[in-house]
Amino acid sequence: MESLIKKLSQSHQDCPQCPSPKVIHTFFDHILGLLFPDFASELLKEEEQIAEKIEELRHKLSRILIRNKHLHQGEGIQIADNFFLGLEKVYDLLQQDVQAMFDGDPAAKSTTEIIRCYPGFYAVAAYRIAHLLHNLGVNLIPRMITEYAHSRTGVDIHPGAKIGERFCIDHGTGIVIGETTVIGKCVKIYQGVTLGALSVDKADADKKRHPTIEDYVVIYAGVTILGGDTVIGENSIIGGNVWITKSVPSNSKIYYQAKMYNPGSDETDTYIIKN
Repeated sequence: MESLIKKLSQSHQDCPQCPSPKVIHTFFDHILGLLFPDFASELLKEEEQIAEKIEELRHKLSRILIRNKHLHQGEGIQIADNFFLGLEKVYDLLQQDVQAMFDGDPAAKSTTEIIRCYPGFYAVAAYRIAHLLHNLGVNLIPRMITEYAHSRTGVDIHPGAKIGERFCIDHGTGIVIGETTVIGKCVKIYQGVTLGALSVDKADADKKRHPTIEDYVVIYAGVTILGGDTVIGENSIIGGNVWITKSVPSNSKIYYQAKMYNPGSDETDTYIIKN
C-alpha cells in the first residue's frame, strides 16, 4: 500500500502542471456562447458587454497558457491575442457551415434549429475552435476540446485535420476524421463515415496517413476511406457502406452491389464505379 500511496502522491503533485478537463470545457463553452448566443448563459446585447467578455476570455486563456508552458512554444499572452484575432474567421466559417447544413437537410426548418439541435454543428464548431489553437502551436488543449465534443455528439474530428468552408455533417453519429485528413469545400458527410489511416505504426506519426477529400464530394453512411495517398476526386459521390483504399477520379459515383448467395456460384459482391 505504501508503494501505491507514493505513486499516487507523485501523480497528484504533477497534475497541477496540466489544465483540468473542467477548466478547458468551461472555456470552450464560453467561447461557443460568445459566438452563438444560443449556447450562452447570458445574452450580451451591448457591444461594450461583448468587448468585456472577449477581454475576460482572452485573460483566461492567457492564464491557462502561462501556467502550462510545456503545452506550447512561445508567449502565452501572444498566443491568446492571436487566438482572438483569428476568431472572426472561425465565426465566418461556422456561419457558412450552418448554412450548408440547413441547405442540405430538408428536415431542418431554420438555421436556429441547426445551431441548437444538430450534433454535426456542435462537433464542427468544436473542431474549428480547436483547430485555431492547434495552428497556433498549442498541444493537448485542442484535443481536450474535440474529445469533449466527441463525448457529446459521437463525432470524432482531430483538431489537426484541414477542413474547407461549407462543411456539412448530417446526423453525425460515428463519424471519425483523422489527424492528417484534408477536406475541401462544400463536402457533405453522413453518419458512420471513417476517414482513417491504413497504418497505425508509431513510426508513421509524422506522415500523411489519412485521405484527401476534394471539393463538392458527398459521402454516404457507413463508408470507410483509408490511407494518406487516397484521394477522392471532386464532384464524386460515394455510396453507403463502401470500403476505399485507392484514389477515385473526379466526377465518380461509387456504390456497393451485394449479390444474392447462391451455393456453388463464384459470384462475389462488387463495387461499381461510374464516371
